[in-house]
Amino acid sequence: MTAIVLDGEALARKIRAELAEKVKRLTAAGVQPGLGTILVGEDVSSSRYVEMKHEDSAEIGLQSFSQHLPADATQSDVEKAISEFNDNPGVDAFLVQLPLPKGLDEEAALLAVDPEKDVDGLHPVNLGRLVMGVPGPVPCTPAGIIELLHEYEVPVEGRHVVIIGRGLTIGRPLALLLALKRTGLNAAVTVVHTGVPDLERYVREADILVAAAGRAGLVTPEMVRPGTAVVSAGTTFVGRRLVPDVEESVAEVAGWITPRIGGVGPMTRAMLLKNAVLAAERRLKRRDG
Repeated sequence: MTAIVLDGEALARKIRAELAEKVKRLTAAGVQPGLGTILVGEDVSSSRYVEMKHEDSAEIGLQSFSQHLPADATQSDVEKAISEFNDNPGVDAFLVQLPLPKGLDEEAALLAVDPEKDVDGLHPVNLGRLVMGVPGPVPCTPAGIIELLHEYEVPVEGRHVVIIGRGLTIGRPLALLLALKRTGLNAAVTVVHTGVPDLERYVREADILVAAAGRAGLVTPEMVRPGTAVVSAGTTFVGRRLVPDVEESVAEVAGWITPRIGGVGPMTRAMLLKNAVLAAERRLKRRDG
């Protein structure tokens, strides 16, 4: 068996094209969507990630707002930058790029973000909305994974999804999303982690497996039932090489699988753009309310 590739890069291009049309319509209606970033320090990975966000924004016509603070910025400096974006009507959504330099309070910074402008969907208010099943910004990686499953017609409703990893950015919100009683979701979800001694038993029960543990090569072909849809959402650097949680040879037994490069990552960035555009649509609705 050779798995169908869940091509996140191809789907992300399609989503960006759709969002570009929405941005044109919003702009014509007098609302220019805006996405902001706050970067503190000179971390190379963070700087490149922020740069890619602005490249994506330019591609679809989003106005970019950027605040780059020095590595020795104080907590007050960071929260002042957040407050400025909260108060700027042209910034529909923004993010504080993590990790922050040592000595800064990440939790306090994230709590200072206006929940309506929370492009990552990780503010406690928005996670609470997700728990309640009410509309709000949805965490980007979980939303991207679900879009990817739907695009490639992977059956989700009533199926058993096993998620390895209980982190705030992927595992926990993805489990909440998948369990919602909605068309295209409504799955049975099991969340496990690397501390579970019989991890392989859970993995073999999965119709859909999402590996988000950040442990290189954690999932091997022997662990996966033939035909399972396998999504690798966790990565780890081994030397200078970025290695996924799922061994590439799993493609020989899986029914669907994400590629080593171009799977979940591009979808996360596409969903961030989508959250920004949705925030602009909410602004237009308030204006014309």
